[in-house]
Amino acid sequence: MEPHPDLPGADELRPNEMTPSLTPVLAEPGSRYLNRELSWLDFNARVLALAEDASLPLLERVKFLAIYSQNLDEFFQVRVSGLLEQVDAGVGASTPEGLTPGEQVEAIDARVRGLLARVDRVYLDELVPQLDKAGIRILTWTQLDDDDRALMSSRFHEQIFPVLTPLSVDPAHPFPYVSSLSLNLAAVVRDPMTGVRRFARVKVPPLLPRFHQIDDERFIPVGDVIAAHLDVLFPGMEIVTHHLFRVTRDADVEVEEDEAEDLLAAIEDVLQRRRRGASPVRLEIDTTMTPEVHALLMRELDLAESEVYVTEGMVDLSGLWSLVALDRPDLKEEPWTPITQSRLTALDEAPDLFRTLRSGDVLVHHPYDSFATSVEAFVGQAARDPAVLAIKQSLYRTSADSPIIRSLIRAAEGGKQVVALVELKARFDEQANITWARALEQAGVHVVYGVVGLKTHAKTCLVVRREAEGIRRYAHIGTGNYNPSTARLYEDLGLLTADHSIGADLTDLFNLLTGYSRQREYRRLLVAPVTLRQRIHELILREAGQRDGTITLKMNSLVDPDMIDALYQASQAGTRIDLIVRGICCLRPGVPGLSDDIRVRSIVGRFLEHSRIFRFGSHERGHDYYIGSADLMPRNLDRRVEALTPVSDPHLTARLDEILEVNLSDDVLAWELGPEGAWSKIPTERGVNTHHRLMEIAGERSRGER
Repeated sequence: MEPHPDLPGADELRPNEMTPSLTPVLAEPGSRYLNRELSWLDFNARVLALAEDASLPLLERVKFLAIYSQNLDEFFQVRVSGLLEQVDAGVGASTPEGLTPGEQVEAIDARVRGLLARVDRVYLDELVPQLDKAGIRILTWTQLDDDDRALMSSRFHEQIFPVLTPLSVDPAHPFPYVSSLSLNLAAVVRDPMTGVRRFARVKVPPLLPRFHQIDDERFIPVGDVIAAHLDVLFPGMEIVTHHLFRVTRDADVEVEEDEAEDLLAAIEDVLQRRRRGASPVRLEIDTTMTPEVHALLMRELDLAESEVYVTEGMVDLSGLWSLVALDRPDLKEEPWTPITQSRLTALDEAPDLFRTLRSGDVLVHHPYDSFATSVEAFVGQAARDPAVLAIKQSLYRTSADSPIIRSLIRAAEGGKQVVALVELKARFDEQANITWARALEQAGVHVVYGVVGLKTHAKTCLVVRREAEGIRRYAHIGTGNYNPSTARLYEDLGLLTADHSIGADLTDLFNLLTGYSRQREYRRLLVAPVTLRQRIHELILREAGQRDGTITLKMNSLVDPDMIDALYQASQAGTRIDLIVRGICCLRPGVPGLSDDIRVRSIVGRFLEHSRIFRFGSHERGHDYYIGSADLMPRNLDRRVEALTPVSDPHLTARLDEILEVNLSDDVLAWELGPEGAWSKIPTERGVNTHHRLMEIAGERSRGER
């Protein structure tokens, strides 16, 4: 899955009583666009605001602080690193809103430092004291008594010391490579015989828990335990000083596909280069670090002072996940159990999903609807059914223990034609994708790696079945990955259908992905990069030409200048436009003469809003609805294989209307974007929480009340 001011007693206020806004850095007051990178930082600030929200259960706030930290790590690894490369290369070209790479880096730095001050405040002044009151006490070594120290010393020698490797720096030992996002101890030691001082680095292995539990209530950071035993690592030496630090490196290493005969080998080479050759882009330290060590790290890592971030709190807040995992239901949201729609249930334990789909399409909405009893069950039945001839599926991100992977393997072993389109270039999941792609190949699945020059981001599955009337195709087209873990956390939609035209379109799409094809037209699907951009543009301008023109779009990001300009044009024609954009939004709403009739809101909360819904039309004329994998970004429209499917069944479009209206009515989780680019929390008046309301609706549906 952004801001709060420093108000006295803010932790006692309800979220609707705090209406913080985010002041963006614009290239010029009249700019038509907002900066992509700064808009993303605004999104992450909305995540941080959840950590600051005193109305949430305590460990939920801790979770959002960990999410904020991980989000920022990836931002530096990919986005900031790319900008720094442009600066080093002397690129002076401006983005659509008029900022050069150097100006963007400066604006990002200023914004991140402001957010860091908020992070320190919420962690040190709110979360740590409240965790202490709740019986989760985070202690330092100096706060332990003799018995506790003896216990932790024993644990150090048994569990920690054997996996540590101190690396000294001297004429015979150059400065060691510091891996990205690893936690490290910088130590300065002195030889009592010669008086010579040396620098040494001790990596905290990621296999060690970030916090060690002393008893039911008390915890100590593993870094404190290691620091207290540096004399064991450097026997006979005097420990002068020690400090924690962390380095972030460039992870935006791309594969040169045109030069790669074997894409699998090329991706493995990229991973090796990312692990060993990526440049540092950020150094995180705490306030205790001495100027001597600070300067040494900057020099050895070749970083400027502007790339060093000093925290008063804990270095590497992603380590808070170990506290979030504690068995303390009293400090967390009540668990949600997804429901199974009545059409997907049966008196026996194995409903016939193919028979269900022959009687009409099914729309599933995760995590409110169960992923296991819908999408997983669909692929599972296809794998078992002797009448199924083939299964073709695109896989962007999934998990190694996914039932879908097991079903594909079972189907291949049973003699079915099984094709898996595995996207090896899914950033940060490359190694996992390589691992289970090989497992699929070993089972006899035909594994292909997509189209050269394009990422395959479409979420599609096609099942071909022999029936009495002939060959019939069944399909699933979704907005999210085939991943059972994220299906419990991400809000996504999927259409299960036996529609002949959609099945034929998917057949053509898979032929394009697995073979040689110049398919340029599809019957019902909108496919990027061939038909999607043009059709969405046409639908926007169609509404601009209508007296009652209305557009409602829900997505993760809105960046594409041409799409933004089309929306501006529609607004100037009097079209009412509502945009629900979770993350990046480069459009400026409510600007007189430009975007008077455009409203933009963002929902950030318990579930990560991930679905894309596109609705065009009016009640009088009717609506066109699409759902799918694509955001309105240049990369999605032009450089990825994406698929949007129409939804036409009135019962299903009513559900889409319901989802959109709940999102537009939210006044608990919702933020609103203003004309100057500042996000403000919408004041709570009716108490509509999107996630709570959709859980209520799902429960009503499971009980037959809807």
